[in-house]
Amino acid sequence: MTIDAAELTRRTAELLAAHPPATTDRLDFLKARYDAGLAWVHYPEGLGGLGAPRSLQAVVDTELEAARAPDNDPRRIGIGLGMAAPTLLKYGTEEQKQRFLRPLWVGEEVWCQLFSEPGAGSDLAALGTRAVREGDTWVVNGQKVWTSSAHVARWAILIARTDPDVPKHAGITYFVCDMTDPGVEVRPLRQITGEAEFNEVFLTDVRIPDSRRLGAVGDGWRVAQTTLMNERVSIGGMRLPREGGMIGPVSRTWRERPGLRTHDLHQRLLKLWVEAEVARLTAERLRQQLVAGQPGYEGSGMKLAFARLNQEISGLEVELRGEEGLLYDDWTMRRPELVDFTGRDAGYRYLRSKGNSIEGGTSEVLLNIVAERVLGLPAEPRTDKDVAWKDLSR
Repeated sequence: MTIDAAELTRRTAELLAAHPPATTDRLDFLKARYDAGLAWVHYPEGLGGLGAPRSLQAVVDTELEAARAPDNDPRRIGIGLGMAAPTLLKYGTEEQKQRFLRPLWVGEEVWCQLFSEPGAGSDLAALGTRAVREGDTWVVNGQKVWTSSAHVARWAILIARTDPDVPKHAGITYFVCDMTDPGVEVRPLRQITGEAEFNEVFLTDVRIPDSRRLGAVGDGWRVAQTTLMNERVSIGGMRLPREGGMIGPVSRTWRERPGLRTHDLHQRLLKLWVEAEVARLTAERLRQQLVAGQPGYEGSGMKLAFARLNQEISGLEVELRGEEGLLYDDWTMRRPELVDFTGRDAGYRYLRSKGNSIEGGTSEVLLNIVAERVLGLPAEPRTDKDVAWKDLSR
């Protein structure tokens, strides 16, 4: 059967009739939606989709929003939706897809990302966490850092070094790690905002069955590229309404408090408003390109713009508010369940945006990616490209 907009509208109506949102348990409704193929319609049948064009997802979403149906709280499970799921879909076995995708999408199981390390952040391929094979099990030892949501996650996508005798990119393997397993220790990292949404994770003799490996042994860097490209799209290409994101609060303050206005601030706000709108429309175009296949390196450019704009806009907001902008509402130590880039007051937004140029790929690394892989400029010299990882200076 051809899946078009009319067919999706019909199937959505059937879902709502069989599971009225007003009287159906939230989790039961989400499971029924997944089983009906209306979770992400472009995924295959049996995995929450119908093999339909990605662009038709809006048909389902519009009908469900009008019926006030519950969503899956995407901000809370953003790492699972934006990073783990596309990687599982591309590289996972059928058993892995069946086991992980449904509880991931409905929000029963939260995911986190065990990539960065104290000595391997910007140079991620230099990672030193080791995975040694013992029969059908891998024994993992190492440390990860900047792990959002690790304190609430059940599962993690993990890359570890399985062969130190080859160049750094070649000796990495990709795993799914159970965060409740013995040897997994999560410690909070308190940030400049006072919160600890990030964590450091210590892995001590953690045993991962080979059945939870994604991709071939030693092919983890290629698998990780799928994760990283999707991560940058999910951060920099998020769908926003006009004046969504950081530009919204400062625009409202400008309209509601004319006594704070100056000519200089007006010129700067106009410039940033236009840039924010250009970025929003460019992100929409990027999402439309995803209909044709996997994300490309353009997501790196969007992530760059996201970080720069957030920092400039939040700085302008603090200046606009004057002395009031220097206040901070609450320094209480929290371990939030989701990342909120624009929440709370102007002081929080200003401090939280400082991390935007680090998380999801540093701006310096993304500039290189855009230069080399989007603009086609000559690559920087890399003297360690053919050196075995064990022989690198550390």
